[in-house]
Amino acid sequence: MRILTITAQKPNSTGSGFYLTEMVKSFAAQEHEQAVLAGVYKEDTVEFPEGVRFYPVYFKTEELPFPIAGMSDEMPYESTVYGQMTDEMVEQFKAAFRRAIREAAKDFRPDLVVCHHLYLVTSIAREELADYKVCGFCHNTDLRQMKKIPLEREYIRSQIPELNGIFALHEEQKKEIMEIYPVNADKITVAGTGYNSAVFYREKEASSEGEDRQKQGEKPFRLIYAGKIAEKKGVASLIKSLDYLPWKREELEVFLAGGAGNQKEYDWICRLAEECRYPVHFLGKLSQKKLAKEYNKSDVFVLPSFSEGLPLTIMEAMACGCEVIVTDLPGIRPWTEANVECAPILFVEPPRMQNADEPLPESLEQFERKLADAIVACAGMPYEGQPDLSRVSWGNICDMVLADN
Repeated sequence: MRILTITAQKPNSTGSGFYLTEMVKSFAAQEHEQAVLAGVYKEDTVEFPEGVRFYPVYFKTEELPFPIAGMSDEMPYESTVYGQMTDEMVEQFKAAFRRAIREAAKDFRPDLVVCHHLYLVTSIAREELADYKVCGFCHNTDLRQMKKIPLEREYIRSQIPELNGIFALHEEQKKEIMEIYPVNADKITVAGTGYNSAVFYREKEASSEGEDRQKQGEKPFRLIYAGKIAEKKGVASLIKSLDYLPWKREELEVFLAGGAGNQKEYDWICRLAEECRYPVHFLGKLSQKKLAKEYNKSDVFVLPSFSEGLPLTIMEAMACGCEVIVTDLPGIRPWTEANVECAPILFVEPPRMQNADEPLPESLEQFERKLADAIVACAGMPYEGQPDLSRVSWGNICDMVLADN
């Protein structure tokens, strides 16, 4: 089969980008012919399996004279916020992607088009490729944009229901899609997430250490976070939660892997880290292999985000032997319980929210205290070994896509 994948942003720098890239790798392993169309800068390099064609749509050019439009308001690279785009910018965006999609379809002639995000570029693809099978993957940030801003809302709502198939991360997201778009339940398949078992696994040395988890105080207990260093990811709350821990300074270390979303916010988080009584280390953006190494050296992975779809980082961390603490956001717990038996996860009740992903300031202290309680609880849990992740794979997701199309 000839499969064309489309995204409006970089294909390898965010959670949805890694999701896209891993699907491309899995389709390649199944020996399908592929092409990818994505928004990038001219200086960017992209890495796909040999033989995958690439159709770039260049931002910061005469055709698109502004940074890449990011599905999150804060991206790990220079970006434009959809809600701040002018009418002229929207028309330039639509014209550039219309041209690129038409050219890619004429040149590659796909049997199937897979679009990422139920938003503007997917709507353009559905309209332009009326004679092709086009499906779309939801990644949660697209739903937030539809709720928060009016940009092309009616146009998007008219096109998304025309997709041949829609893939949701979990059942709660499926319900949310149906609340926003006039689509029937039978058009939406719950695909979940996957992880790369060739990269994320428990190393032999780390495994032998984990069989007899160290008691608190024998060596520093190690927490790790991976993702954008941003307030909405809960990073500031994670650092503040450390003030409620009972341990001595030398008994805990915290490691933050990821790049800045907003530089001003990043600088503020760095100041919070400097004032913390425990050492907080900033690892920067890591390759998947380096991130797997850091997971293997860590005891607990913490994802205190205020909004998520189904974060693949929790699967990657568990595969490397970490226990996991994650905000109890819609859909994550039931999907994980259904697909990962005996998952070593503690769920923390989120703070009260406003505007979809903004916590009410007065609810943050209680959230941070609960985070601290979960960290202490994890420190007292015996290591039970790696959970069964056999049902969590990119190959399974690709098979769902092909079965529905």
